[in-house]
Amino acid sequence: MKITKATKEIILSAKQKNLITISEDLSTITYINQNISRNYNNPEEKIQAETFCELVLKYNYPVEQVKQYVKVTVGSDVKEADIIVYNDKECKKPHIIVECKKETITEQEFKQAVRQAYAYAFATAGTVKYIWVTSGIKNEYYAFDKEIDSRESITDIPQYKVDKLASYKFARNGGTTKDGQKLFPLVKVEESELTNRFKQAHQALWGGGELNPSEAFDELDKLIFCKIFDEKKKRGNGQPYDFQIIKVEPKSKDKRDIEKADKETSENLLKRLILLYEEGKHIGERKNDTEIFREGIKLNAAKARMVVSYLEGIDLLHTDLDSKGRAFETFMGSFFRGDFGQYFTPRNIVSFIVDSLPINENNRVLDTSCGSGGFLLHALDKVRKAARDFYDVKDGEEETFECHDQWHDFAKYNLYGIEINEQISRTAKMNMIIHDDGHTNVVTSDGLISAEDLCKATNNDGFKENSFDYIITNPPFGSTVKQTEKAYMHQYKLATKEIDWLNPNSKASERPSQSTEVLFIEQAEKYLVDGGYLAIVVPDGILTNSSMQYVRDYISDTFRIVAVVSLPQTAFSANGAGVKSSVMFLKKYSTDKKQLRTDLRKNIQNSLITNSEDGKKLFELLKDKKDKIAEINKQIKYAERCGDSDAVQQLTDKKLTVTDEFDEQIEFTRENLSESYMEQYKKSLTDYPIFMAIAEDIGYDATGKETGKNELPEIARELSEFIQAIEEGTDHFFQ
Repeated sequence: MKITKATKEIILSAKQKNLITISEDLSTITYINQNISRNYNNPEEKIQAETFCELVLKYNYPVEQVKQYVKVTVGSDVKEADIIVYNDKECKKPHIIVECKKETITEQEFKQAVRQAYAYAFATAGTVKYIWVTSGIKNEYYAFDKEIDSRESITDIPQYKVDKLASYKFARNGGTTKDGQKLFPLVKVEESELTNRFKQAHQALWGGGELNPSEAFDELDKLIFCKIFDEKKKRGNGQPYDFQIIKVEPKSKDKRDIEKADKETSENLLKRLILLYEEGKHIGERKNDTEIFREGIKLNAAKARMVVSYLEGIDLLHTDLDSKGRAFETFMGSFFRGDFGQYFTPRNIVSFIVDSLPINENNRVLDTSCGSGGFLLHALDKVRKAARDFYDVKDGEEETFECHDQWHDFAKYNLYGIEINEQISRTAKMNMIIHDDGHTNVVTSDGLISAEDLCKATNNDGFKENSFDYIITNPPFGSTVKQTEKAYMHQYKLATKEIDWLNPNSKASERPSQSTEVLFIEQAEKYLVDGGYLAIVVPDGILTNSSMQYVRDYISDTFRIVAVVSLPQTAFSANGAGVKSSVMFLKKYSTDKKQLRTDLRKNIQNSLITNSEDGKKLFELLKDKKDKIAEINKQIKYAERCGDSDAVQQLTDKKLTVTDEFDEQIEFTRENLSESYMEQYKKSLTDYPIFMAIAEDIGYDATGKETGKNELPEIARELSEFIQAIEEGTDHFFQ
């Protein structure tokens, strides 16, 4: 049984105080006072154990007055209440009824649990005053009055021997009210719990059918932003957070007044959320960051309150970056796969690419098709960890201002992303915000438009050509851009067919279309500084298909090929894509060096065509073919005029035979020329080593299940050393 960090603290504390014991294999929990043993693998039992420990250790109720699995007669049935807290040592006067459910309970099931708890309250003695229903990640509290039969929601249950409740539960660093009620600080949670909170909140928003999953995702994004913004606001110790349910007291115990006060509680909460959102939006717009704030909160008060009930008590801002990042990405990935069919680069591959490159806080980094921001976040995390190491900040310690500024300035000024899908772009921003920023320069746009047009369209002049040190990206595969669809196609050399040097009669022309992955390679060249690095996931067809030789020629002329790392066929299978892929690392040549290589290529080609025996032979064959076919065509026309159909058929067959014979000789000659060209071209170039690797196990199988092995970290370490040698000019060591 996996125990979360939050659970571990309360459970360990309870064990130390001899309230419970847990078996070595974590399968059985024993409540010592009642001498009851239960199955700790049961999800509901886990929540009940936590709740029991909280009642004793946080709310200070004597363990002798907290009973579990209490028989209650409801009508003609005998039921079992999870926990009853009593007002007396004899346990004759029930004070609080507690109903515990598993984390994954739906909103409908939660409402049923509330009805169940009320049934227990009505069935017990008239001393019950409070009801607590919990799933661990969602809590609802009620003041119970048997005579009124109303659902008066409250913000907490009282502490032991405290009569007056506070109107709110969470305050900065906790504290105690003047009436003795304890206020709670926000709590950091681990990845699995946070993932469940996001999923359950999202499910609650669209489960009733008022919103579709996509709309619900957008609204959840907005409220997560409000939550983080609220945590960032300055407030003194003991001051309440705005992102929580703050109770409005009813004017009387009349049922209508209670219902009115409860409605007002929800409406006031929504007003506070809107103010938080507008305040954050105002700050964002001052920074020219309007994309995430295009629309206001659309939720009604009841839906907003539902989401807040899942998130109000957690410290989202200070929860471990890796944990909350993974939680958001897990939730987000499952949503987008289900709703949009969008697939994001697996974390192991992202880590491998970023770990291989010497990215630091002074570098400018771009992802031209950033999706949910995975590459940007890992680059940010790499710089953040380097800053913490430099300033010797240990895990759990607060960062110094210098440390924070170093990585935060990188996030604010040097990290850029482009994503064509507006919703995914906003989600990438939210992903960055959850990681404590870096979202400012993530824009919604087609990553293939010119840098100049992009700057104008996004009002962000940071997307300049020849300005980025690193481009790390996994562009979309399998789609094509047609000349008739996009005006920018004429800007791409790879969208044009050049004159074929092996076909002297050919002419330069536009390609009808080009694949996106090819265009993104050329776009990266435009954005990179001389000596900058491109790390890109590409389908293996670019590396192997004979029809893509012109792309490989372009790459050879434009970049030093640093490394090619082959990924297994299953690398993207779990995400729904089965294309065999590799990661290509390229280092951009200077303009002069590129021109030298291009000129060299053309000079060799021209020399072979003009001066070599095969070149002369090719011209002769082409001329002889043309003359021979012209003569046969002339004979066919004469036979047609004479009405000699047999002669026409014989001449047509002869034409096909002659054509095949010449074509075979021409193709053979062209192959000889091509081989001669490659031989001369390679001899003319300065040889350099290329890092090659085949990754057979990258940590997960075709279904996404972890394999327990991952070859990528070791490959990344060796590739990192290789790149360092290139930068130091010592890469000859690897030859």
